[in-house]
Amino acid sequence: MAIIIKDFTFSSLEIPLVTPFTTSFSTQTARKMLVVQVHTEVDGTSVSGWGECGALAEPVYSEEYTAGVLDVSERFLLPLLAAAQRDGGLTAETVGHYLEPIVGHRMAKSAIEMAVLDAQLRAAGVSFKDYLGVTRDKVPSGVSVGIQDSVPRLLDVVDGYLAEGYQRIKLKIKPGWDVDPVRAVREAHPDVPLQVDANATYTLVDAAQLRKLDAYDLLLIEQPLAEDDMRQHAELARVMRTPMCLDESVVSAASAADAISMGAAAIINIKPSRVGGYLEARRIHDIARAHGTAVWCGGMLETGIGRGANAALAGLPGFTLPGDISASSRFYEHDITTPFVLEDGFIRIPTGPGLCEEPNADALAGFTTATHVFPV
Repeated sequence: MAIIIKDFTFSSLEIPLVTPFTTSFSTQTARKMLVVQVHTEVDGTSVSGWGECGALAEPVYSEEYTAGVLDVSERFLLPLLAAAQRDGGLTAETVGHYLEPIVGHRMAKSAIEMAVLDAQLRAAGVSFKDYLGVTRDKVPSGVSVGIQDSVPRLLDVVDGYLAEGYQRIKLKIKPGWDVDPVRAVREAHPDVPLQVDANATYTLVDAAQLRKLDAYDLLLIEQPLAEDDMRQHAELARVMRTPMCLDESVVSAASAADAISMGAAAIINIKPSRVGGYLEARRIHDIARAHGTAVWCGGMLETGIGRGANAALAGLPGFTLPGDISASSRFYEHDITTPFVLEDGFIRIPTGPGLCEEPNADALAGFTTATHVFPV
């Protein structure tokens, strides 16, 4: 099924968060993001597809940021798709290939591929769940807890999420906020599945401090060292009992294979936007599963568009740990789709055509601060 792309609309959104979300690199009070709509024609029928970009407003999680995504998409990525389209045979599965000449910019590429794949599946009347071959109807839901002002406040927040039914707690940590909060949560909840995420804020010099976390029966420690320190992650893994998980370091199936072979990753956090899209995310899943390496699905504070697609991806059999696929209410009072709701600790996988439910037009308009239309 070849797709004829008419244009892309990039909408800049600003959605308030229900509470500030603090990590080692930033505090967000609102999610400033891009939602992408592609207008296509498939077999003479007009079909729209939707995607969203994981990039933040500033280049603090990765080198990408929303203004840069707009620039590289307009100047480089979309012209490549236009050229490919003139040659004929453009499909969602070939988008990544045609965008390869541009180095990096995986979050921009992911958003474009996601919108095209959504349109392609809608035209075929196929859900993302069925496209992937997922047989599960729901996936276990974990929650990411940001850095708090105090340990008592952290315990209150964790208690609240556990009361809601979340099956796993992830604590953001940084130097000066690591062992004490982890100890407090573990003492309060001896049996809760617990993991930590450092977002690349430590160095190997901190190994002795990080080893103290071994005492608290953690599922994993996520990305303690810099994203380009895969070798040093392997060295740290050899001196820690807590399993090493990589996030920022894994940007492709090739880097996932390297991490596994080096012993740098016993577990991989797969974020589709970080690795260039859902098709590359599936390839990482397949490589990890072939090597017996566990994976789980991370998140970038997605709206219902990305949240639904993430839920389907997390239904693949290699995703054996709960992901950061929480209810919409974890971050947003009002989502742009029908809110995802926690059901006995699970999030239900969408079954309608496409990757996700189409956003509500009024909700989308209410959060949109700017619109950019790029013909192809």
